[in-house]
Amino acid sequence: MSSLSRELVFLILQFLDEEKFKETVHKLEQESGFFFNMKYFEDEVQAGEWDEVERYLSGFTKVEDNRYSMKIFFEIRKQKYLEALDRQDRAKAVEILVKDLKVFASFNEDLFKEITQLLTLDNFRQNEQLSKYGDTKSARNIMLVELKKLIEANPLFRDKLAFPPFKASRLRTLINQSLNWQHQLCKNPRSNPDIKTLFVDHTCNTSNGARAPPLTNTPLTGPIPKPGVFPPLGGHGPFQPVVSPPPNVMAGWMSPANSSIPHAAVAAAPPGLVQAPSPAAFLKHPRTPPGGPGMDYQTADSEHLMKRLRTGQPDEMSSFSGSTHPANMYSPDDLPKTVVRNLSQGSNVMSMDFHPQQQTFLLVGTNVGDISIWEVGSRERLALKTFKVWDISACSMPFQTTLVKDATISVNRCVWGPDGSILGVAFSKHIVQIYTYNPAGELRQHLEIDAHIGGVNDIAFAHPNKQLCIVTCGDDKTIKVWDAVAGRRQYTFEGHEAPVYSVCPHYKENIQFIFSTAIDGKIKAWLYDSLGSRVDYDAPGLWCTTMAYSADGTRLFSCGTSKEGESHLVEWNESEGAIKRTYSGFRKRSLGVVQFDTTRNHFLAAGDEFQIKFWDMDNTNILTYTDGDGGLPASPRLRFNKEGSLLAVTTSDNGIKILANNDGQRMLRTLETRAFDGARGLSEAVNVKPIIGGPLGPIANVSSSASPIHERPDRIQQAMSLLGNMESSRVADVKPRIDTTDKIKSWKSPDISDSSHVKTLKLPDSQTPSKIVRLLYTNSGLAVLALASNAVHKLWKWQRHERNPSGRSSASSVPQLWQPPNGALMSNDLNDGKQPVEDSVACIALSKNDSYVMSASGGKVSLFNMMTFKVMTTFMAPPPAATYLAFHPQDNNIIAIGMEDSTIQIYNVRVDEVKTKLKGHQKRISGLAFSQSLNILVSSGADAQLCAWSIDGWEKKKSRPIQPPPGHLSPLVGETRVQFHNNQSHVLVVHESQIAIYDAQLECLRSWYPRDSLGSPISSAIYSCDGLLIFTGFCDGAVGIFDSDSLNLRCSIAPSAYISSSISNNNGNAFPVVIAAHPSDPNQFALGMSDGAVHVIEPSDSEAKWGGSTLQENGAVPSNPSSSALNNNNNNNNNNNNNNNTQPSETPSR
Repeated sequence: MSSLSRELVFLILQFLDEEKFKETVHKLEQESGFFFNMKYFEDEVQAGEWDEVERYLSGFTKVEDNRYSMKIFFEIRKQKYLEALDRQDRAKAVEILVKDLKVFASFNEDLFKEITQLLTLDNFRQNEQLSKYGDTKSARNIMLVELKKLIEANPLFRDKLAFPPFKASRLRTLINQSLNWQHQLCKNPRSNPDIKTLFVDHTCNTSNGARAPPLTNTPLTGPIPKPGVFPPLGGHGPFQPVVSPPPNVMAGWMSPANSSIPHAAVAAAPPGLVQAPSPAAFLKHPRTPPGGPGMDYQTADSEHLMKRLRTGQPDEMSSFSGSTHPANMYSPDDLPKTVVRNLSQGSNVMSMDFHPQQQTFLLVGTNVGDISIWEVGSRERLALKTFKVWDISACSMPFQTTLVKDATISVNRCVWGPDGSILGVAFSKHIVQIYTYNPAGELRQHLEIDAHIGGVNDIAFAHPNKQLCIVTCGDDKTIKVWDAVAGRRQYTFEGHEAPVYSVCPHYKENIQFIFSTAIDGKIKAWLYDSLGSRVDYDAPGLWCTTMAYSADGTRLFSCGTSKEGESHLVEWNESEGAIKRTYSGFRKRSLGVVQFDTTRNHFLAAGDEFQIKFWDMDNTNILTYTDGDGGLPASPRLRFNKEGSLLAVTTSDNGIKILANNDGQRMLRTLETRAFDGARGLSEAVNVKPIIGGPLGPIANVSSSASPIHERPDRIQQAMSLLGNMESSRVADVKPRIDTTDKIKSWKSPDISDSSHVKTLKLPDSQTPSKIVRLLYTNSGLAVLALASNAVHKLWKWQRHERNPSGRSSASSVPQLWQPPNGALMSNDLNDGKQPVEDSVACIALSKNDSYVMSASGGKVSLFNMMTFKVMTTFMAPPPAATYLAFHPQDNNIIAIGMEDSTIQIYNVRVDEVKTKLKGHQKRISGLAFSQSLNILVSSGADAQLCAWSIDGWEKKKSRPIQPPPGHLSPLVGETRVQFHNNQSHVLVVHESQIAIYDAQLECLRSWYPRDSLGSPISSAIYSCDGLLIFTGFCDGAVGIFDSDSLNLRCSIAPSAYISSSISNNNGNAFPVVIAAHPSDPNQFALGMSDGAVHVIEPSDSEAKWGGSTLQENGAVPSNPSSSALNNNNNNNNNNNNNNNTQPSETPSR
């Protein structure tokens, strides 16, 4: 269906809604599959109309489409089953079990058995997991929250949850305009035409021969409607013929029956259609696709409490004009709005916090449980800790049981301690972990606390009684205080009636207290005395709210989002607990919980509508905004550094952008200069500064000899830092160290020829070996998928066990060659049953959520379900054969397919339609790569040509042949592959003669040609997940690892290092046909070999990365710093998000 036909459906939907054809509206929504009406779906679920719920869903997804769809249908049918049991209707329950739930038995047999056993209980609440099941209404509401999250995260519902905005009665207006045009074309137009039908074109009778008045005097389309008015639904009656109206009211041709209601222009469609789905879905899993993942919240201060606790005189400022805050000498130019760095985290960022002293050190937590410390100036990752339980025996049985059932875990919050010598991490299941940190880059395990039942939603540090403590809150509706030295619990605060969302320790006039907010919108305050809550207020929006003071602690702000998606950024009158001013400028229905931060005692910033919006604290109107050069999620997380010179912002592709003002840019330039000077003067001594006394003991402070940058006068140190944004910890800036030793090591290019110098694993394979022609990791990093030349796919999955609790791919753990229980193989269609054609036509692409794979081996393109290996559909029968597949970055239903006949077909899977064909190559297509930020598709072919196409209109923007090596006179030919760097603006071009870096204008920036020990033709190459390395395979079996910035060789791996001598003798010269890079480990890659083997390769235990060594104790995997734009890490084109690993819970995702 064309885009205009699709828009016509929306016009009809609007018309039907205005005319009150409610059943027809929802029938058309379901049959077209264009708009999912969440409000209607919610009403039907709450009413228990299960047949209608599934019928409506069937227009958008089926059970087997992906894991989200499967979970949606399972939750609905499980609820229907439990309601039948609750009514003691055993016969109906058995019917539901057999007809509806048995389909899930093949995916989780144990769960199906457990559900079946409920029939044997007098009351299913005797089952421990169902003991808290309430009445039917509350159970449906709880399930509805879960369903909304799943629908929002499901890629099949992308762009279908919001009705497009256009004026009311748009279809009427278009018909009016058409009739007006027809009337003007009449040979004998009458001044008072009689419109009696729309079935045929209008013509006037020739009886009177009168001409129509000029168009300016007869506004046939009616007066220009005024914007912003929502007309009542049903206000427009059916089309009425207007008989002989006076000339000045010819607009009445198509007027509604109720002439008192005008055709008003509206900013959006009528409420019945444009009402956004309840924000529970948005708030828990913001789209990022998706993830999306949750938001990060600050543990800042709330002075609702001060109405009860403040002992001084009340604040007399009660109006805007009465503000007595001193003028700040700042302008909008002081805001960090220029993108200066891009970091690729490799998984979805859930929380960030700048170090309170080191201005460029950024702590990051992700949705797969990792924490990293970045030095944003050099783009170096100083430390990386993947999640693991330190002592499982010390954990509670509920936590151990939870881990056994599902080992996935996410960081909900990570925060530095007041002086940066300690940091805390709150996880989505039960525990918090506390590390000590010193500027030498060492992270040491300090405390692991099984803190709450369910998720730990927030963590902060406090100083009651001059002793450092840890404050946590969780899904169990409690707040707990722990001794930061020994981890003993000191207080437990109970009183909230819903999961506690955030905590904020603070002090006022020597009174220490804690604010807490819960997801029912309640704000409470607690003294350290176990006497219960002292304050009970309602937060604006009555849902998710966080609070923060200005850096000097004099002004209190809060930001929250309601269940209806309305965001509230306000300043409080702290003495009265009343709202003083409300800031405007938010999206009407925010697509996620809006996060905010304060800086310089003068500015507010919030992430909303794919932008960062800024306010002056003294003005309710938005001051300015930035989109960070694009690529931001709907509600980006953000964090200022202490000085306000840098702003870290999350991106939609597992990255972080660093924005800077002039001061920040100067600071980063200074660091780059020192790094360069340090690289030249390798013998320069590293200064060791005096010991810093941390709360847990002295910690050595190692830094470069750079003198600190002095702070602004408004950064005078207070007695205690604000926990979360750390802006009030105002000690002298300690500059980050520049580790020149690491640079020396990374410049070496050692030759690895012995297996003892590298970790390798040949994956087990009981099937007949056949050349591996395509290879990739799943986006979760838990499996490797290969396509062999015999058209058979092979999937290796790593299992969770004591040595590998995360279940990630590893050269230290042997995976299982996985097949579904029925033993089915995932085999591609072959052209007319013949043997596969040459290797170059084999192609494969994996969906972002790992649910299905699209593949071809010379025959039709097949779409497989990754859980069952079943073929969901086939399409594109040859000739010509498909030779390359690439998913559109914004729509998984759109695929770019390179063809044997040199064309590129843009294909819509859902409607089975080729939208357009792109022609620009002379030989078959061998590579496709999308850049979402540049809105282009780059293609390469066996003609060694590159083409750039606009995604918007699919027109060709540029084409050119790749640059031949020096001395090569004739034009190049042969397979050429392309891959975008994480920065989305540079392209890796791979040909047997070279690896090269091109810019978006297809200009060659640098290239490397085979020579010396790596003199064989290149067989394959790919970026590492962080974009800092290029893994390159050669036709003699060698592997080269290059720096992506300079294309300098870091190290080379000889075949003897990973192929045993016996295998090598039996199979001749086996070589890597294809290389795959791990999606989150920048130093792991896999080789698909010509002899059918697959090898996973990592640096040895003594090396943390390729081409250099570092301490393994702290788990750091630093990257070689570079000032080139090639290291601006946003997204790896071939390694997509892990957005779907977080667990849905009752508490909105952070």
